[in-house]
Amino acid sequence: MSENTTTKAAEDTVPPQRDPAVEPLMTVEGLTKHFPIMGGFPIKRKVGAVQAVDGLTFDIAPGESLGLVGESGCGKSTTGRLLTRLMEPTGGKITYKGQDITHASRKQLAPVRSEIQMIFQDPYASLNPRQTVGTIISGPMEINGINPPGGREKKVRELLETVGLNPEHYNRFPHEFSGGQRQRIGVARALALEPKLIIADEPVSALDVSIQAQVINLLQKLQREMGIAFVFIAHDLSIVRHFSERVAVMYLGKIMEIADRDSLYNRPRHPYTHALLSAVPEADPDQDQRERIRLSGDVPSPIMPPSGCRFRTRCWKAQDICASQEPPLVQLATSKPGHLTACHFPEDPTTEKRGEDIVLDPALAALEGNEA
Repeated sequence: MSENTTTKAAEDTVPPQRDPAVEPLMTVEGLTKHFPIMGGFPIKRKVGAVQAVDGLTFDIAPGESLGLVGESGCGKSTTGRLLTRLMEPTGGKITYKGQDITHASRKQLAPVRSEIQMIFQDPYASLNPRQTVGTIISGPMEINGINPPGGREKKVRELLETVGLNPEHYNRFPHEFSGGQRQRIGVARALALEPKLIIADEPVSALDVSIQAQVINLLQKLQREMGIAFVFIAHDLSIVRHFSERVAVMYLGKIMEIADRDSLYNRPRHPYTHALLSAVPEADPDQDQRERIRLSGDVPSPIMPPSGCRFRTRCWKAQDICASQEPPLVQLATSKPGHLTACHFPEDPTTEKRGEDIVLDPALAALEGNEA
């Protein structure tokens, strides 16, 4: 049966189970977050909703690094805030170490808070400019009533040394540090409570390229030495490939494809994943043997997303069934176990150069035609 026809056999396939000997650290089932849109006068009422996250299902194993990639506005950061319970989910279920924390109260979350920490995107906005570095890093310990051996100041100085900063910087203020140093302070704050899971929300996107590598290498070192699980949110596919063991590709609030790093980067199946990978710049363009895909238009509004498959309005393989039926996230017959794809007409598992480039943008196609 050709894979260019509807993959009904694949839809009937049950997604493979993870190793039963390793219980997931966190499990997410049907996670949803809709932001209401209020309108009307004089009485405000709900007139719609922004469907930022819509039905995510995945799990995170202890010590694992899961990358979350996609275009801006696809719901990556919202997902991170839902996992840390900084936002209340609209629907679905979040389970941490077997405990349902989806709608847990503040008191119920207290023991879990210390084990799930977050590194924020902007190192300039995430640190209080009125507080010293010592106060910022010791804050989580004070809130949770933790008094480490030797005192909090000793612990903070040890953390500063762990992230590559001078312990003597304890009494300095954030404005005295560069962007990369500030992000290291944010990392030290996340480590203060010895977490089991860290949500890193684009932790290097605001930094210079030379500093990005330093921060990424620091996070990898900490993961190896401390066994911390990471959800690494980013839009830079090269960085995600370097850091993450598994990668989930998001588009308009949904996961389009999820697989281990090598399988997703070398044998992608979803058209959107192919388009993303084709846009990654190569160091030597003359030796570039990858496919070339140029999408047209912008991501549709999350207020009124397309019916069926949300990527169909920009997909070169879309057919009638794509508008009427939403493809399930399933294991395809020819994919590696654990490689799940949500597509009725999956692409061939290769990123090699096509006989003819896919250019869906009419203006770009006309421009390139004139140049030829």
